[in-house]
Parts: sequence; C-alpha cells; structure tokens
Amino acid sequence: MKLSLRQRTQPEVNLTSLIDVVLLLLVFFMVSTSFVKQSQISIQLPEADSLSVVEETPQQIDVMITATGTYLVNGRELINNRAETIRNALQKVSSGNNKLPLTISADANAKHQDVVTAMDVAGRLGFTRISIATVNDPVE
Repeated sequence: MKLSLRQRTQPEVNLTSLIDVVLLLLVFFMVSTSFVKQSQISIQLPEADSLSVVEETPQQIDVMITATGTYLVNGRELINNRAETIRNALQKVSSGNNKLPLTISADANAKHQDVVTAMDVAGRLGFTRISIATVNDPVE
C-alpha cells in the first residue's frame, strides 16, 4: 500500500473583511465628530493708573492675649501691654468704625486682668459687638 502525502496548502489571511470594518469605523468617526469653531472673545483688562496702595478696613478685629500678657491685634504684636497702646492699636485698625465685631481670645494661662483690660479698652472706644472666643475640649 502506497500512501501519498498531500501537499500542504499555505494558509491565507483574508483581509477583505478587516478592511471593511476599518473603513466602517472611519466613516462612523468622521460622521460623529463635530467640527465646532469656538468663538473668541476679546477682553481688554483694566490697568491701574497709579501705584498707590489702598488699605482696606478689616471685616472684624481680633485681639489675642498670650500667656505672658502680650497683646496681638489682627496678628500684629503690640510693643507693650499698656491700655493706651491697646487703645491706639484698636483705633488705627478700626479707622474709627466701632461697629465692627471685635473678638477677644486669650491663652488658657493668660491672666484674667489682661482680658478685662482688653474688654474695658474696647468698651471705652464704643465697641458694642464684643465676643470672647472659647475652645471646647474634645470629649474622650
């Protein structure tokens, strides 16, 4: 018995269907893409005429008292802790507007007299919206 071997055929890759799918995707993306021309707005920004700095009055005044009795008005340390210095600082910061809210916050180790002095000076200047900041300890 004689067995004959068949010739092996080379496999072929049919690219026709692949090309069809790629062309369909290309057409789909071309149709679904919107070509929008974005409008541009020309804006002319204002320029300052002078270099003068305008100081804004604060929306509120914060008086902080440290454990050593040092006063800070809106974060700026005062040169001493006399009542006249506190009065001058409050007048300068408030620009004479005693309707601004004033918050007094003190360190836990600050003297009670320092807090009373700040309250007294603010009251004499006519501040009526005085509040004292407190901190609640977290419950453990």
